Amino acid sequence: MAQNSSRPVGRHFLHIPGPTPVPDRVLRAMDTPIIDHRGPEFARLTKKCLEGIKTIFKTTNPVIIYTATGTGAWEAALTNTMSPGDKVLMVETGQFATLWKKMAERIGLQAEFIASDWRNGADPKAIEARLREDKNKEIKAVCVLHNETSTGALTPIAEIRKAIDAAGHPALFMVDTISSLASTDYRHDEWGVDVSVGGAQKGLMLPPGMSFNAISDKALSANKTSKLPKSFFAWDDMLNMNKVGFFPYTPATQMLQGLAVGIEMLHEEGLDNVFARHARLGEATRRAAKAWGLENLNKNASQYSPTITAILLPEGHDADKFRAQALETFNISYGASFGQYAGKYFRIGHLGDINDAMLIGALGATEMALQLAGVPIKKGGAQAAIDYLAAAHGGAK
Repeated sequence: MAQNSSRPVGRHFLHIPGPTPVPDRVLRAMDTPIIDHRGPEFARLTKKCLEGIKTIFKTTNPVIIYTATGTGAWEAALTNTMSPGDKVLMVETGQFATLWKKMAERIGLQAEFIASDWRNGADPKAIEARLREDKNKEIKAVCVLHNETSTGALTPIAEIRKAIDAAGHPALFMVDTISSLASTDYRHDEWGVDVSVGGAQKGLMLPPGMSFNAISDKALSANKTSKLPKSFFAWDDMLNMNKVGFFPYTPATQMLQGLAVGIEMLHEEGLDNVFARHARLGEATRRAAKAWGLENLNKNASQYSPTITAILLPEGHDADKFRAQALETFNISYGASFGQYAGKYFRIGHLGDINDAMLIGALGATEMALQLAGVPIKKGGAQAAIDYLAAAHGGAK
């Protein structure tokens, strides 16, 4: 953005890890007259969305749609399955795992953390070991984030399911997919997840304000004996009304219009193509960071996120000041840093309705911003990403 300009010129480069840019097609779907949320047209829309979202979670079981952000869906997952004083096992993968733990404690659960340094995803072996120690089966749920948005670590969900089974433990398995759903492969049924938590504002390409619980038969059984208070988030009320295409209260009608189109767009591209695109953009971003000589916060290469890359700045450089300067000068936004690493890293989101050219623009702006901020880098990060993406599309290597 030019200095002393009366207005920002061009478009804003939104590269936080969500909310992501909303495609024009989704915006147009939402920019329609309100219809009766108790009428037959709305019932058809609801049923279309309820069936469509199952294909994204890869489940044949119910998926509940909430008028709430992902935090609400976290609460719904716990309150619909747990009772006061129940123990839940969580893993300290980063800021959002920490927030889910705090929520569990606030609503009357005993939340136990498997500690980490925030530089890895959840470790299946550590989970298995802890469950084996739980001889009396006091742990009622294992809760992990598929993709820790604050650090860029992707946890192997299928391996954790195997770890729970290997320990012979009956705990429910709950997974936060908020920053991974519709961006990388996720299989609620095949991976034996009991409650999958999702949000609309990232891979599904909608504004914030809608979230999901995909639920297994085992979770539905747990719901029948759950004693934690619930009203707005109660599964039974939602499931009963969803059967006829409605909600127990007024839903976010225009968000449902957008959701139907967002799901259509994902299937038009093809989910495997969507996942490949995100993997490609993630690798290009990491190659740029490596060429700059900067370190990835996530130390585990097997767990690199396809949706967000957290980049550490050298000692003595303030990441928050860097982000502010980049926004002011080049009109680009990055994700903030948290916890013990606050002010030490920034996050580049590369998820949602984004293509190769858009990413190269963001990486070029980032390289300029790093130079302007006096961060000691090697030049050529954007070029490294260009070379990789060109080769990925069949260009000369």
